[in-house]
Amino acid sequence: MANAWKRDRPPRLLSPRILLLLFSSSLLFLIFLFLSSRTSNPIPIPVSALKTLIPSRTIQPFDCFKCPQAHPVIANIVEGVKYPFLYSLSDFGTLPDKPHKNIVRILKGKPFRKADISLTVQEILEKMKEQGKNGFVVDVGANVGMATFAAAVMGFRVLAFEPVFENLQRICDGIFFNRVGESVTVFEAAASDRLGNITFHKLVGRLDNSAVSATGAKMAFKSNEEIELQVRSIPLDEVIPESEPVLLLKIDVQGWEYHVLKGATKLLSRKESEAPYLIYEEDERLLQASNSSAKEIREFLHSVGYHHCTQHGTDAHCTKKG
Repeated sequence: MANAWKRDRPPRLLSPRILLLLFSSSLLFLIFLFLSSRTSNPIPIPVSALKTLIPSRTIQPFDCFKCPQAHPVIANIVEGVKYPFLYSLSDFGTLPDKPHKNIVRILKGKPFRKADISLTVQEILEKMKEQGKNGFVVDVGANVGMATFAAAVMGFRVLAFEPVFENLQRICDGIFFNRVGESVTVFEAAASDRLGNITFHKLVGRLDNSAVSATGAKMAFKSNEEIELQVRSIPLDEVIPESEPVLLLKIDVQGWEYHVLKGATKLLSRKESEAPYLIYEEDERLLQASNSSAKEIREFLHSVGYHHCTQHGTDAHCTKKG
């Protein structure tokens, strides 16, 4: 037969590009199924209550509805947490040859690998929930929201601070995917010890390593392109009224932690029963790149009553209780 060779021809393998397109279509469908099965937030917070929290003279929340939609969107549920949530990737790796490790996990039918901070936040808040405590979680250096959404899906209200626009877009994705628009308020700003503008260094391809310090931003990824830009800076004490309870303050800002803490002096000076549980990154190399040190931070915390700190990897956990 003249065309018999066509039947015997070995099947052609799909190219990485076609595989990625098929993967994206399947992912969107899976996200739709997940969202359709989600139950409502256990502690709904009126939008008006969040809007009146923030004094108009300081800073307005970031408006996800006016924010351009990032694309493509690659999101998935996170493995190994008691309260499941999704988040959206801002860095994809080098497509199609060297995709981000979480893209590879999806192609293998696996959820995103959990960040340690997600599990830590949920464990701490679980204990507070059992004690009947309620209040805000403040996420400084929110990145794409792995701590923010870990708290929000538990029913806690979150104030998230993030200066990188691409990360803000992904936080907006996560707010929709997790149905937590009434409990998460986002600010396009770098928390610091003074109100104004600050030079920020964005690391292309590793947005999670962007930092105020150029040295700190490129410490682990020297070959990545760095973009210098001006971002708004604001002290936490300018945003959070003294009357509002704060349960947990998490800070991960690539060496700028001391300045964030100094800008939250009033918050951290609250009496023992009202002072937030504090988690901050204490990486001496990054701190020194921002002209501070772990010793300087500990001395400041001691001055506002935080006498009990324990080390968990590169993170420090501090409380006023023994």
